[in-house]
Amino acid sequence: PGSWDPQLARLVSLRWSWTRACSPLLPGPTLSDGHGLREEMETQKGQENPKREWSLQDFEIGKPLGKGKFGRVYVAREAKSKYIVALKVIFKEQIEKYKIQHQLRREMEIQTSLRHPNILRLYGWFHDDERIFLILEYAHGGELYGLLRKTNYLSEKQAATYILSLTQALAYCHEKNVIHRDIKPENLLLDHEGRLKIADFGWSVQSRSKRQTMCGTLDYLAPEMVENRPHDYAVDNWTLGILCYEFLYGIPPFEAESQTDTFKRIIKVDLNFPSAPQTSAEAKHLITRLLVKDSSKRLSLQRIMEHPWIVKNADPSGGIFRSKSHQHQETINLSTMFTSLEFHNYANGS
Repeated sequence: PGSWDPQLARLVSLRWSWTRACSPLLPGPTLSDGHGLREEMETQKGQENPKREWSLQDFEIGKPLGKGKFGRVYVAREAKSKYIVALKVIFKEQIEKYKIQHQLRREMEIQTSLRHPNILRLYGWFHDDERIFLILEYAHGGELYGLLRKTNYLSEKQAATYILSLTQALAYCHEKNVIHRDIKPENLLLDHEGRLKIADFGWSVQSRSKRQTMCGTLDYLAPEMVENRPHDYAVDNWTLGILCYEFLYGIPPFEAESQTDTFKRIIKVDLNFPSAPQTSAEAKHLITRLLVKDSSKRLSLQRIMEHPWIVKNADPSGGIFRSKSHQHQETINLSTMFTSLEFHNYANGS
């Protein structure tokens, strides 16, 4: 279409060279086994300009993993190597309708540049006349939001492990001058070992200076964003406090019946701790040191990692392992994920 953003069109038409293999079918060949895509990359190492152009024909498409306002995500298997990825399908018509060309371009540029164990990889992309396809790391455990809805709240050990993982990932982002601005349970995924992955960089920005755009999700917004004041990396530190509270109590701390009341509670930092579930004084101390209106006085990411509650409760490996029988059952379920016709119906607009 004539209104298609030429910059985004150039970006998606770039040939993308994968710098490592996709996530494997689990349990199955690991990256160190030298299978499939890894072998291909080894072969390309000697080439001056190694490039790989992808198309839909390179993938077997399986069942849907989820859908959003702008598209859907499917489990997919790279045909040659049999490696499992997630394929996000976005229609260009939707991008134009909601005028998110700039946001999508920024998300793609930022996420492809990040390499951290707690950040979901965007391996590459390709497009056709109507759609953009993002090739993403497959997170076997699904959304952290789903886990929270099932369990209502997390143990202190689980919560501390996730907060530590998030803090480490955000420290890496901030070193790269990336502010995430929309950390919430729906944007956090879990891999097959329960390791947390930041998945959505749609509201992220790469900047050394303060920003003034209000974005993100209401319950997780810092006071400076609610008040439309300039903000910086400290908005992510605030969100860690919100998440720590939600992990331990099952709801965000400033939730209210109306958006207006939520705004008021955030601006006042109207923080209360319920009597149940029982939570340690150290956890409450960390939360109160993060949910501070003056952004310059919030606990730094380094101090979060050194906080007594984190040191005492967090698993430094980041993994919260499930039973072997549970993992075995999920492996069996994977074999049924490539029998769906829904993708083809969706892709054809039916």
